[in-house]
Amino acid sequence: KGFRCEGVVGEDICRLLHEALLRIKINSVEVVAVVNDAVGTLMSAAHSDRQCEIGLILGTGCNACYMESLENVGLWEGDRDHPNQVIINTEWGAFGDNGCLDFIRTEYDRELDNFSINPGKQIMEKMISGMYMGEIVRLALERLAMDELLFSGIDKESELFIRGRFYTKYVSEVESDNDEFFRNTKQVLDELGIENYTSDDCKIVKYVCTLVSARAAFLSSAGIATLINRLKKKSMTIAIDGSLYRFHPRFHNLMVLKIKELVNPGHKFKLTLSHDGSGKGAALVAAVATRLLDKKQVAE
Repeated sequence: KGFRCEGVVGEDICRLLHEALLRIKINSVEVVAVVNDAVGTLMSAAHSDRQCEIGLILGTGCNACYMESLENVGLWEGDRDHPNQVIINTEWGAFGDNGCLDFIRTEYDRELDNFSINPGKQIMEKMISGMYMGEIVRLALERLAMDELLFSGIDKESELFIRGRFYTKYVSEVESDNDEFFRNTKQVLDELGIENYTSDDCKIVKYVCTLVSARAAFLSSAGIATLINRLKKKSMTIAIDGSLYRFHPRFHNLMVLKIKELVNPGHKFKLTLSHDGSGKGAALVAAVATRLLDKKQVAE
């Protein structure tokens, strides 16, 4: 996302981490599993809800994983013990890297991508996640202001024209306004140093935030609905973790409505927030992996 790490691509990260720990004289840590946050979220929720089949991250990044039957996984080389399932990490943030989402990308998406640390990569993630949502809104507001359709007479030195200055938390705050007073919106504009804004300006800011939020929620919903339809379970739980889903006031409801619209008839689903699911799930996986290793050593 916001950084690069040279010398890691194509390498065994367990070995690299182990060697790094040894270099700083830590020799009491054993790396037994590699688990990303989506898988951790799924594992954490599935521990208490056997109907949980999908894990979703909606935070700084965006990704999903799901339970797949081994008969559909041609590259699997592990054991085939019951229940003959494996978690598939979709890395769907990269969906669109081949151009398949170009038909819905806007000029703001393209500008954001061009100035990102990884142009042309993680296209879907850049249209959804918390790392980018605020900047998409800012770019749209900037264009409206430059075209004199918003914030009449705004100082071109305003923080609105600074990349990355319109935080995604502002989107959640603006979306929390439910009346004509726009208290949260006005507070955001004040923090940006924008003066002499009007009620119409506030309405436009709210509208842009609403559109960008809805698009993000609908894209996420399309991915989840596709997985639900693939799994063909009558009822299932989707575990979700991440600051965007947790703090955005409308994201949950938007997703529920759109998923209902997209899933095949007869499928029931539940979206559940998994508090720190990624961390708890990783601990659970490590515990199970250690137990299995112990059993294997005893058997040998």
